[in-house]
Amino acid sequence: MPSQCNPNPCLNDGVCEEKGKRRFKCDCPKPFKGKKCQKGPKRCKRGTCGRGECVLTSKPPFYACKCKQPFLPPDCKSLRVCQPNPCKNGGLCVKDGMDFDCLCPEGFSGRFCNVGPDDCYKLKDDGESYRGNVSETDYGEECLYWNSHFILEKGSDPFNDFEDDDGLGPHNFCRNPDGDTQPWCFIRRGRVLLWDHCAPKPSGAPRQPTASPTSDKQFTTCGKPQPKKAITRIYGGLKAVPGAQPWQLSLQVRPKGSSQAYRHICGAVLIDSCWALTAGHCIDPKDQMQVVAGSLTLGKDVPIGQTIIVEKATRHENYKETSTAVYNDIAVLKLKATDGRCARESQFVKAACLPDSPFPDGTECTISGWGATEDSDYGSNHLLDAQVLLISQESCSSSKVYGSAIDNTMFCAGYLQGGVDSCQGDSGGPLTCNKESSHFIYGIVSWGDQCGLKNKPGVYARVSHYLDWIKSKTQAA
Repeated sequence: MPSQCNPNPCLNDGVCEEKGKRRFKCDCPKPFKGKKCQKGPKRCKRGTCGRGECVLTSKPPFYACKCKQPFLPPDCKSLRVCQPNPCKNGGLCVKDGMDFDCLCPEGFSGRFCNVGPDDCYKLKDDGESYRGNVSETDYGEECLYWNSHFILEKGSDPFNDFEDDDGLGPHNFCRNPDGDTQPWCFIRRGRVLLWDHCAPKPSGAPRQPTASPTSDKQFTTCGKPQPKKAITRIYGGLKAVPGAQPWQLSLQVRPKGSSQAYRHICGAVLIDSCWALTAGHCIDPKDQMQVVAGSLTLGKDVPIGQTIIVEKATRHENYKETSTAVYNDIAVLKLKATDGRCARESQFVKAACLPDSPFPDGTECTISGWGATEDSDYGSNHLLDAQVLLISQESCSSSKVYGSAIDNTMFCAGYLQGGVDSCQGDSGGPLTCNKESSHFIYGIVSWGDQCGLKNKPGVYARVSHYLDWIKSKTQAA
């Protein structure tokens, strides 16, 4: 029967005593005090755990620091990247400045390769019995420890708020203690406490094939990025995150027969392990070429990057430059195999899909590139991406835009009012559009009138027009 002490209003194991019909008193265990035993020593003061999470424990000093890699215990204030190796299950730790990535063996995933191929929850109980190792939400945000002081500070106590706390503990694995539709966890954004569902696979669901640098099942799918979290706005576009544009290549050249360093001149896009597309105007027969895949920063060697020699470059036979436009501005690159493979699929290197149907006008698509060209030192050394809209052929070929210079082998994308444009990307780079969670290479950055001007959007080679030509070149080899 409900009363002043039922349910118990006293926190931190305080004992409730009724005082008349409308009052109660809490007998608080040391060191807690206050009307509801809510006041206690502040174990986790700001800065106590540096770049880590302060969690409460039952033994002196009654707190512990859970450091976010690459910061080190006990106070999470010093750091050492990849030492010791934070990657589980044989994962390879790869430095990325002051951060790192884990390259996971086949079948393992998660930031630390801590999620195995059989880590899934039962559909029949909505994951209430799930006891796996997933510790990230659907959107890649790291879960708080269930005994985090921040959860308790915000008025939630997972160990007392739910009837069944089975599965909760001093860890940050996803659980479903309250009968939700699937496992979840608490997350933190600044000073705000939130929660979100997690993404362990439901048992009985079809498993998606995973690929790693050592897998034999390479490039069996296309257009499925696996981006890391965190996006920072930069210039008019976005600073691309690792894995968000895994088909993006840097096309680099040097004079044939020379020992000069290669230099970036254009973007390109991977469509299979040994094949890529770029703009026709990026090809010069006097150049020796290579592509770099998986790297976000020009001029920086990173272990997740792959450098592959271009064995042959084939520009479209009807390629033509005029004073007003560039026609049939497309080329196929055949990459050179090493040990039977060219590009090796990983989280950071994947193929884009070739289009199988047109996208409607107004579709929001993505362009990417470094914005650096052979005659410009400007742009970004870090890969950028930006969103642009497909513009109707009628508008693109109107007299106030490009007029009769536009034919059906090209299209416009961007914003007629100006602003974000393919100056955020490179010639030869990809314009990809998303359909049913797959990314299709719909255009190749070709030409335009300056950058971001009103009524002068970027112009792209229409890849769907060249599907038979691409097929003839890639299958004849």
